[in-house]
This record gives sequence, C-alpha cells and structure tokens, in this order.
Amino acid sequence: MTGAALYAADHVAEGMLYGVLVGAPVPAGRVRGIDADDALAVPGVTYVLTHAEMPKLGVPPVPPASSARVPMLDDEIHYEGEPIAVVLAQSLEAAEYAASLVRPDIESAPFAAHPSGERAGAVIPRESGYLFDAPDAERGDVEGAVAGAQARHTGTYVSPSRHHNPMETSATLAEWRDDTLTLVDATQWSYGVRVVMCALFDLAPEQVRVRSPHTGGAFGCKGTVWPHQIIAAVAARVSGRPVRIALSRAQMYSIIPYQPQMVQTVTLAAADSGRLAAIEHESVNVTSVDDDFVEYATQASRTTYAAPAIRVSQRVQRANINLGTAMRAPVEGAGLWALGSAMNELAAQLRIDPIDLRLANYADVHPFTGQPWSSKKLRECYEQGARAFGWRRRPNEPERDGPWVVGQGMADCAMGTYRFASSAHVRLLADGRAVVQSGTQDIGTGIVTIMTQVACDVLGLKPDQVRCEIGDTELPEAGPTFGSSSTMGVGAAVMNAAKDVLAKLRERSGQELREAPGADALAVAMRAVGAQELVGAGSFTPQDSEYALHTFGAIFVEVGFDPDLGILRLRRAVGRYSVGRIVNPRTARAQIVGGIVWGWGKATMEASRHEERLGRWLSKNLAGVALPVNADIPSDIDVGFIDEVDEHAGPIGGKGIGEIAATGVDAAVADAVFHATGRRIRELPITPDKLV
Repeated sequence: MTGAALYAADHVAEGMLYGVLVGAPVPAGRVRGIDADDALAVPGVTYVLTHAEMPKLGVPPVPPASSARVPMLDDEIHYEGEPIAVVLAQSLEAAEYAASLVRPDIESAPFAAHPSGERAGAVIPRESGYLFDAPDAERGDVEGAVAGAQARHTGTYVSPSRHHNPMETSATLAEWRDDTLTLVDATQWSYGVRVVMCALFDLAPEQVRVRSPHTGGAFGCKGTVWPHQIIAAVAARVSGRPVRIALSRAQMYSIIPYQPQMVQTVTLAAADSGRLAAIEHESVNVTSVDDDFVEYATQASRTTYAAPAIRVSQRVQRANINLGTAMRAPVEGAGLWALGSAMNELAAQLRIDPIDLRLANYADVHPFTGQPWSSKKLRECYEQGARAFGWRRRPNEPERDGPWVVGQGMADCAMGTYRFASSAHVRLLADGRAVVQSGTQDIGTGIVTIMTQVACDVLGLKPDQVRCEIGDTELPEAGPTFGSSSTMGVGAAVMNAAKDVLAKLRERSGQELREAPGADALAVAMRAVGAQELVGAGSFTPQDSEYALHTFGAIFVEVGFDPDLGILRLRRAVGRYSVGRIVNPRTARAQIVGGIVWGWGKATMEASRHEERLGRWLSKNLAGVALPVNADIPSDIDVGFIDEVDEHAGPIGGKGIGEIAATGVDAAVADAVFHATGRRIRELPITPDKLV
C-alpha cells in the first residue's frame, strides 16, 4: 500500500475546466427557461450549458449506455436531480458557487412516486436493452401440481431500494484534440464507455481513448455509462477545453443508480416428504419512466431446486426516479432472499431440517433446461458447512446467553457464471522480467495480484519481477469488471499470453526451457535471441457450452436477539463454497468474508428511503446510510472452499467468487431470527422496529 494510485478525480489536464451539474428540483415537469446571468457573473465561470446549447448526438446502445435517452437533449424532467445544466469554471469553488446561482424556471407536473412495497401498477417490461431473457417462462404443469400438492407455502418478500455507496464518487475528465476524445473515467467497463462515445459523436473506435487505471469501488454502479460521463464529453467539445466532472455524494444518489426495490411472491408446492412438485416465482422491481431495468431475481427459481413444474414472471413498476441497475449480488443474489426464505418456511411447516429439504430437492442437472452442470459440489458444501457450524446439534428451541436469545439459520448461496472475451500481452524483457498488459479495470478486488500471479506461475518469476499495465483502451481489449468474471477472462488471457511468449522464446533461442524457467534462464535465452523484448499474445473467448455454469454454496449464521431492546447481533457465520479453482486463497477469503459482511448489512441495516411527497431520495449522504462496522462483525467467520477445478468454465478452472458470498445471507439471517423469536420477517432490512 503506497497511496500513490490516482483515481479519475485526481487527474488534471492543461487548461482544464471544472464542471458542476445543476439538477432538476422536481421529479416531473418541464424546463421553461434557465436564468444563468448571476452564475456567469461569478469570476472564473466560463460557460453554463443547458439543453438549448446541446449539440445533436447519436443514440447509444443500451447497454453499455444506461439509457437511450441522452441527458439534457430536451426540456423534459423525468426525475428529481436529473441534470438540466452544467456550470464550467476555472476552479471547483467557482463552479460550485455558480451552480447554486442558476435559476431554472420549472413547470411542475404530476409524478409517479416510488412504490412502497406493494405490486400495484406492475407491468410487463418493455424492450429497453435490459430484457436479456423472457419476462415469463414455464415448464411443466404448475397449476395442476399446486392443486394436487399435499403441502403448499406462499409468501411475499420485500427488499428495499439501496444504493451502492462506493468510496470514490463517479468522476470523468474529458479532453478533445481535433477529432479525438480522451476520457479518464471511473468505470467498470472502459470499452463500454468507448462504444457509447463512438455512437454519440459518430467516431471510430481509434478516435476514442478511455483510461481507467484505478476505480475506487463500484459494486455495479459504474458498469454502464451515466449522464455525467456524456455531459463531460459534450461540455469539453462545446467549450474547447478539457472538462472534469466529479459528482458530489448527493448526486451519487440522484444521478447514479441503485439496486431497486423488489417485491417477490413465491409459491412452493410439495409432498409431505418435502419433494417439490412446483415452484412459482413472481418478481416486481421498480424502474424509471424511461427505461425498464429488469432485475432477474426469478433466475433463482430456475436454477436452484429440482422441481417438475416451474413458472416465473418478471414485472416492473415505473416511477419518476432515476434508473436502477445491478448491484453486488444481482440476479440469484436478489432472488434467493425470497426463494431461500420460502424454502425455510416450508421446512418448518413440514418439520423437516432445512438441509434435508434441500437435499430432497437437489438439482443434479439444471432444473429448467436439463443441462448437466459443468461442476457442482453443493452436497459437500452442506456437509462440510453443517459439520463446522454444528448444525445437526442445534437445539430445537432457542437458547439463552445472558440477555441474548440465540437462534441459528442457514440458506443456499448461488450465482450464475459470467464470462467475457478478454485479451492480454506479456512483454518479456531482456533481463527476464515481464510486463503484463490488459485493458481491464482495477476496482479494488485484486485483479492486478491475479494477473501477476498467473504470469509468475507460467514463467517462474517472482512477483516483483512482473509489472502490470491496465486500464487503458489502447491496451489489449478486456471485458467488463463485473459478474465475478475477471479472473476467468483476463486471467486466462494472461496465462495464454505468457505461454505464447515462452513458446516463442523456445523457438527463437533454440533452448529447451523447462516449465516455469525463472528470470535467470529467461534472460539467458533472451540473450541468445538478441532481443530487448519479446511479446506474447493471449486471449480468452468463451464458447457456447453444453454445460450449465454456476457457483454454489451454503451459509450458516447464528444471531443473538435482545428482546428488551430489539437489538440483533451476528454472533458467528460459516460458509462453504463450490466455485471452482481458487487462484489466490488470501484474496478469495477476503472477498468471501466481505460478501458475508455485506450480506449482514443487507439483512439488517441497508435501505434507501424515498420521500413520497417530494419524489426524491430522503437522505443523500452517508450520514443516512447504516452499514456494518467492525463492532457489528464477530471474528468467528469461518469460510472455506470445496476442492474443485471446473475445466468447462475456462482454462483457469475457476467459476467466479466475487459476488456469491453476499447471496443467501439475508435468508439465513431471517431463518435464525425465526429460530430465536418465532417471528417470520419477510421485509428487509430486519430492523428493531420489526422485532419489538
């Protein structure tokens, strides 16, 4: 740790202007006019850009654009905080002060408020780039299975909207030189930013360069392109000077996305033995009035348990709010809160241990498609996790520990395996050291460590003999940094590039280098070649597979509940995971523990409240965000991985670990709360007001 990393807002350019966005004060309406005279009178202010001065732009694809509606192209207002102007000044202080002096003349209009946990107004989502699967799907006779079942359970489970809150707020520095655009950006997908800029300004890819060497946390909110990135590029072109826009924490709430509220209804039909006859799962998520973002929570019911009949449906509720997006952990992570809770409630109804109920419905193949799994060791997760936790010895009734009533619960963890094409170069230097290059993004999850480790494994180098260059679209193209995909894609590309340069060196030097020869042997061979540098190229291109790719796990938690004060505490947790090969046990453990901590926060603390009367987020700063701190988290968190290599997922053998640990924790906590208190809580977060 050197503190030397520069993030987007740390970069400056000669003649740079500071841009500050002016947001709409109402959630719906029209901009009749903007009085910028007072703002322009502030010393150092050079420009106030409104929709009246916006140039004509192309329509970007969604994704990687977050929306096909380009910001500030018209006078309409669709959500509170929507950018309606940008002030450009020679100092940040001048720009911020001038932005406060901009006087918009607004014609307000009625608006649709953020729903409050009900499903009224739910509709089938439109095609808006986010419909990556059918909104309705069914296999088997659900109606007949439910009607004939010996046991049924139906429950509705609510999870609130909640924001990502990365430490680094989003920032973009845009600079034009002739017809070439360069961006320094906080993003999870540099090449996605390039695609959007090419579409907006009708540019060729070689005319756009995006640099993102470090991104200070994201969790999904920097995965697509949001208004400030587009406005920075437009402002730089209009002003003829570089422009940097760094969002305030408040703007991270009103402009940047969040994980939307979901209302999920799950029906389980089963025999008295516990064997499922049918699963029905409907999920309704909040979205904006312009774009139908769909959080595919029902994927959990397609992939988790064996059932002869499964029916799922996705719906959206439109409101005058900014658009939501994926958040660690999306898809199954969102759906397992409802499905896992429903399974635990069915287990209690049938008086079956939750693990035994899951084993009775163990999916040996993909439940919806019938495909074989590429690998699955969930049984081992149940067995090893239960043994480490002491699950089979847990008392039927809650125990007392001083003022605390103690309860235990468990649930499944799962995530789909996402793979993206990536490429890399390994430049072998004359002294045997190596430079690894790939355009991937560092968001703090350790990809540079993994790239270094992979290159060291192939070439036999020490970590200090390898240097990595990342975060630039002029480097070999890499996929986005989301979906727990980087180690599979970028790691495989680096491995192939290292093998390629080693093969070239053997061929050109005529020396029979052993595997992982080390720096000294590489340097000798390089001298024989007479080259100062030799470049190996590698890539990873995922192919269609006959196998279903997925990660699995089981989480066990113990909570303490103080019935006098309503306080809930996490006492210990055990997690076991089937995620393929673990490349770096230390960083893997750190990711998993972090995910469990976040899962506890989701279960008991996190919610972004929306003010219904004003149509805005109630608390737009970290003071209103409840998150776990060290005092909330016990040291007794035991995580482990089943020994496994998945050759079908990719040459690395891993399947992704970034997101799975945050899944299932909420359902396990709710089950532990039921064990301790006898109360079934179906709305997150499980706060004291729901327990006292």
